[in-house]
Amino acid sequence: MAEKLLRVALKEDRAPQESSSPVESHELCLAQQLEMDASWLPVYHLEPEHVDVIRAFVSSPEKDEERKLKFLTSIAVLFRAATCNSLCQGLDLFCQRYKLAENIKVLLEEEPRDQLHTAVWRSAMFAMTEMSFVEAVLEGKEIGLLQACFSGIFLLPPKEKMQDLKPFLYFTTMKGMDTMLVALVLNSPTSRVNEKMQSIFQMLLTFTTSERASVRERAVGRMRVLSFLLANYSSLKANPNEERHASRAEMQMPIIGQLLGHLLLLLSFKEEETGHLALDALCLLFQFKYQQHCATLTEENTQLQGDWETETTSLRTSPSATHIIESFAEYLQPSERSDIVRVFIEAMTDSSTFDKEAARNVLDMVRGNPDLWLVDVPKITSCIHKTLGCIKSVPARQSVESLMVSMADKCPQEVVTTLLQVAPGGDSTALALWEAMFSVPQTVRNILKELLSQLWDLKSRLFCTHLEDYCLVRLAMLASRDLGDRAFAATYLDFRFLKEERPAMLSLVLRAIMTLSERDDMARKMKVILPDLMRVLLFGYKAATTKALLVFRTIMAQLERREASHIAVQMAEFLLPLLDDELSQLRESSISLFRDLMMMAVGNDKREMKNVVRLGLLPLFFRLSDQTQSVAKLKQDRRRAQEFLIQSLSYLKDAQASLREAAVRFIALQTLAEDREPSIRSLVAQTVIIILSSSREQPRPRWTLRALCCR
Repeated sequence: MAEKLLRVALKEDRAPQESSSPVESHELCLAQQLEMDASWLPVYHLEPEHVDVIRAFVSSPEKDEERKLKFLTSIAVLFRAATCNSLCQGLDLFCQRYKLAENIKVLLEEEPRDQLHTAVWRSAMFAMTEMSFVEAVLEGKEIGLLQACFSGIFLLPPKEKMQDLKPFLYFTTMKGMDTMLVALVLNSPTSRVNEKMQSIFQMLLTFTTSERASVRERAVGRMRVLSFLLANYSSLKANPNEERHASRAEMQMPIIGQLLGHLLLLLSFKEEETGHLALDALCLLFQFKYQQHCATLTEENTQLQGDWETETTSLRTSPSATHIIESFAEYLQPSERSDIVRVFIEAMTDSSTFDKEAARNVLDMVRGNPDLWLVDVPKITSCIHKTLGCIKSVPARQSVESLMVSMADKCPQEVVTTLLQVAPGGDSTALALWEAMFSVPQTVRNILKELLSQLWDLKSRLFCTHLEDYCLVRLAMLASRDLGDRAFAATYLDFRFLKEERPAMLSLVLRAIMTLSERDDMARKMKVILPDLMRVLLFGYKAATTKALLVFRTIMAQLERREASHIAVQMAEFLLPLLDDELSQLRESSISLFRDLMMMAVGNDKREMKNVVRLGLLPLFFRLSDQTQSVAKLKQDRRRAQEFLIQSLSYLKDAQASLREAAVRFIALQTLAEDREPSIRSLVAQTVIIILSSSREQPRPRWTLRALCCR
């Protein structure tokens, strides 16, 4: 009756005030009176002193360390007495009325974060342990309490940096946390065990990415405790309120893939205790997954069950991430394998504290067995798109992009559908992924085929505008049809998609053309696009220009010399301004192509080619001193360089010191080396002075592509 009346009082305390009947008012007054002396609690008669301590602490503004410890100890003693004597009735209402969980959380949050010099943490966790034995007392409050415990204790300084730290206090505090975690799980209803462990693991994972070794070690130590619990759950003592515990088959942990992925990455911290704890946790989780798998085998297949202890011994003998992940593979669900892959992709980001080389090794292993690991294509594709923008390291980007290519080879339709869905039109990260997929011959054909069907109806968008998408669709149509040379030329001349001055579209389309032109038969068909490739140079987009030069070179290599001769002269003239471009890759491509074009002129085109080459001699000479070695190696004939003395003036102001030095050497020192007479040397010195003076007044010659086109 008393408990019923107290429930009424609590309900009234929470609800808006309303008029009540005389009977209800009498019951409410009685409930409040019972609350005042707390004698209504069945356990009160066993532990009245501890009940009074709790009530006094909650109502008192004074909360020194001694009072805090008495308060927490009284909670632990009260709940243990209630549990041992089956006197738990009303404790949930008592906790609710005096906000015990909330008060404990406040105490934890007020504890200092730079030292561990009191037993408040330990006493609080022991109190929470005893409270977990009473149903519904901590329901809905565990996460907040655990977060306060983890944040406070994990973020403490390393043991060796805490002044006057008592080792026994630190040990019992960590032991108290482990005991609390086990109690919270074992005392949960069977229906909530999965949820409870999932939540705790999720909180612990957030601390494993810390840059501080002590934080990682403390978090992984608790993960090891929970992994042991998971591996042995069905054999441990059940909650006294439950008839049975969940079987291994019923223990479904959606977070297991993320958990395994992080633990595998933590193995790289071999110099810390973290790596050893992570290996222990992995072996325990392997035991859990192995036994869970064996529990699903039929009687006919029971002879296939091996010895998990032998397996775990093998894991400890060779504790590499790739070896362990391969051992786990056959016992994991497809979603768990996908989660592991996602963890390793995210580990490649610049902000990640994990070993990038270890992550790359695992991703290489995944690429080697795509049918097993790359199952959930939409989930992994979305992860790659979300992550790639945070990866600046070239090897790391290449590893992730290669994974995307492997997935596109396996499931092109799903990859195209997902990427079009998750990426807005013109998204730079998505364009980088499309370009990676367009870089592989077989992949580009499959992807273009899918894009043709999915962009055709204009419901999806790859670029910012439908016009740009239309250009890519036209390329896809050319690539997917088996057209002869004439039909190919006629079809392209109807489309002319390279005429559109759209940098993002041009760069991606040219990347696809580069790959498609690797086939000799396709390169020969593409001679029809050569005029438009030269036009691309006029747009001034460096990425597109570099690709256009590579495509031009590939196509020209497939033409007969007579057919290529006149085109070579035209293109050589277009290249002159690019021989001095500020982008080293573009300079290298231009000089390399210029060299090839010189050899292609025949007949009457030879004279015109010589004139073009003379204009290019001086830039080529100075590029012999280029700081980019690949450019400097592209040497050309320097004869008649004296005719272009005035052209060298601009190089005296070049940003690269090596080029300025080369200019002076060309103007003065080379001439000095040719004549040993003193009078000549004097004349050379005077010439240098005159040249330097005139260089201040004469502007640097500027070549323009449009001017060259009009010559």
